[in-house]
Amino acid sequence: MLDIIDWNNASSEIRAAVLSRPLEGAKACDIAQDIVRNIEARGDEAVVDYAQRLDGWTGDGFLVPQSDLESAFSALDADDKLAIEEAIGAVSRFHASQGYRDIQVETWPGVMARRVVRPLERVALYIPAGSAPLVSTLIMLGVPAQLAKVDDIICLVPPGPDGQVNSTILATAYMLGLTKVYAIGGAHGVAAAGLGKGGLPKVDKIFGPGNAYVAAAKAILSQMPGGAASDLPAGPSEVLVIADDQANPDFVAADLLSQAEHDPIAQVVLVSDSRDQIRAVNACVKTQLKTLSRQEIARQSLTHARAILVKDMAEAIAVSNLYAPEHLIVQCRAPEGYLDQIRHAGSVFLGALTPEAAGDYAAGPNHALPTSGAARAYGGVSVEMFQKTMSVLSLSPQGTQTLGPIVERLADLEGLDAHRQAMRLRRIAMEEGV
Repeated sequence: MLDIIDWNNASSEIRAAVLSRPLEGAKACDIAQDIVRNIEARGDEAVVDYAQRLDGWTGDGFLVPQSDLESAFSALDADDKLAIEEAIGAVSRFHASQGYRDIQVETWPGVMARRVVRPLERVALYIPAGSAPLVSTLIMLGVPAQLAKVDDIICLVPPGPDGQVNSTILATAYMLGLTKVYAIGGAHGVAAAGLGKGGLPKVDKIFGPGNAYVAAAKAILSQMPGGAASDLPAGPSEVLVIADDQANPDFVAADLLSQAEHDPIAQVVLVSDSRDQIRAVNACVKTQLKTLSRQEIARQSLTHARAILVKDMAEAIAVSNLYAPEHLIVQCRAPEGYLDQIRHAGSVFLGALTPEAAGDYAAGPNHALPTSGAARAYGGVSVEMFQKTMSVLSLSPQGTQTLGPIVERLADLEGLDAHRQAMRLRRIAMEEGV
C-alpha cells in the first residue's frame, strides 16, 4: 500500500523524490511532436491515418451526425437525465458571476483608457473517453464556454472500440446544446483541431484534460506560430489528503482510491502527523480496493503512492504547498482555519464530509484543474479563460497637451525619436489650435 516517509528524517534528495510525479514526460513529448509535425506536413491524410491506426476509426467523417445526439438523448434513462441536468445547473450557478468586466478610467484629464471584453471565437473541448467516459468534463468545460458566449464550440471525443462516441457523452452534449462533436481524440485529434486538418475547423484554444500525449500535443501547439493556445497544464490526475489523528480512515482511503482508479499513473499522497492514522488508512485502502471494478488500475497507481509523516498540521500544509496538488483534501480539526495558509492547490476540499467526488461531479466548482505542480501558477478552468480583453485608448485635445510632455520625455530617455515626434506633432497642433 502506501509507503511511509518520515519527512523530518528525510534528506533533501528523498524529499524531492517523494514529491515527484510519475509522468511519461520525455516519451510522450517525442511521440506527440512527431504526430503534430506529421499532421502539419501531410494534413488530412495524416489525421485519417492516425485515427484508423490509433482509434480503429472507419467512418467517412469525424463529425458525429446530429441525429446520433438526439437518439442518445432519447435513449438516456430519466434519472440519468435528471442527474446531468442538476449538475449543469450547479456548475452554471457557480460560474455565472465569473468573467471579465469592461472598465473605463480617465488616467489623465482628457485621456480615456478602457478595457473591453471579447469572447474567444472558436474553441475545442477535449473530453477524455478512454477507460472512463468523462461526462462531467463536458459539463465543466461546456458551461463556462457558453457563459463566456464563445462563438463556436467543438468537442473532441475519442471513439470507443466500436468506433462510436459514448452515448452518454452525446446525450450530454445535446442537453448542453453543443452540436459539433467530433469522434477523434489523442494527440492526433488535438493536432487536427489546433491546425485545422482532417475536416475539423481550426480553433483558437484547446481546453480539457487528457493523458500525457494529449497534454504534450497541447503544449506543442501552443508554442507553434499560429498554433492553438492551451488552457492549462492538465495531465494525469492527483490528490493530496491531509489527515490528523481524528480523521475517519475509511473516508481518507476512499478519497485516495477515487483518484487512484483514474489512471495507472495517477498519483495519491497522504500527509499526516499520526503514524497510527497512516496505518489505519493503509488497512482501509487494502479492504476497499478489493471492492472496486477498476481495482487493477488503482493497484498500478498505488505502486507509486506514498504517505508522508510530519510533525504537525503546519508542516503538513507546508508539504502540500511544495507539492502544489491538483486536488487537496483537508480532513482535520477546524479545517477552515488552515485555508489562509494554503497557497498552491487547484481545488481545496475542507472537512470530513467534503469528498473530491462532490467537486468532480455536481457541487459547482470546476474540476478541470492544473496538475504536476502547475497549481503554483495556474488556477482551474473559469469563464475568464474563454475570454480575452482589449485595451482602448482615446485622447481629446486636452489629453494631448497634458500627456504629451510626459510621453515625449520618456521617448527621449529611450532614444526613440519617431515615438517622440508622433506625440509632439499632435500636442503642438492642439496648442496652435490646428
